[in-house]
Amino acid sequence: MKTIDAKSKDLAKVNKALREGLNGGPLEVKNANHLHGLAAGFKRGEVVVQGNAGDYLGVLNDGATIRVTKDAGKYAADNMTDGILIIEGNADYGVGQYCYGGTVVVHGNAGDFTATMNKGAAIIVNGDVGDEAGTYMLAGDLVVVGNAGDNFGNYLIKGDIYIGGDWKSLGHNTQEAKLGSKDIKKLQKYFETFGLAADPAGFKKLVAASEKPFYH
Repeated sequence: MKTIDAKSKDLAKVNKALREGLNGGPLEVKNANHLHGLAAGFKRGEVVVQGNAGDYLGVLNDGATIRVTKDAGKYAADNMTDGILIIEGNADYGVGQYCYGGTVVVHGNAGDFTATMNKGAAIIVNGDVGDEAGTYMLAGDLVVVGNAGDNFGNYLIKGDIYIGGDWKSLGHNTQEAKLGSKDIKKLQKYFETFGLAADPAGFKKLVAASEKPFYH
């Protein structure tokens, strides 16, 4: 695997090197934690970030597979439309915001406002999430294997939220629904695909109480 050393390099140079090298197979980037917007808008290829990543990793991702071996900063996968982002460690504030599609997997914990305004992506957190996770969700899935903070699923409009642990408080317009066989099969597929040791049958499902939360 070809390695790009981002030490002392600016974002434009590193992203250019990544784009030019994607035809040759997977690319590895190291010393990139100072860069914000790494691999933005990529439509193909596979990028492995060795170590920590900065803010806005994979923003506008449209088909690439991006993996981080440690932690990611704020707003990872912001506005993603397709592709996969896997964070082996923790994700900071706002991971998976405004996503239209694709899959985000956080093997550690995720911060406040995870999956805010999710519009169709699958966002899976193997650990805990902070406050306001799933706020204003419009579509897609949010799966939390651990626990959630306050206002979980606040002002939920559409989409499904699944949680294996507990929440501090539920947000406005969010209610628990029966977990069906289709839900269990969907969760099982997520867990098997991304190597998560969780039992789907033990999860709780949350849905919107009304499709017009601001009037409910």
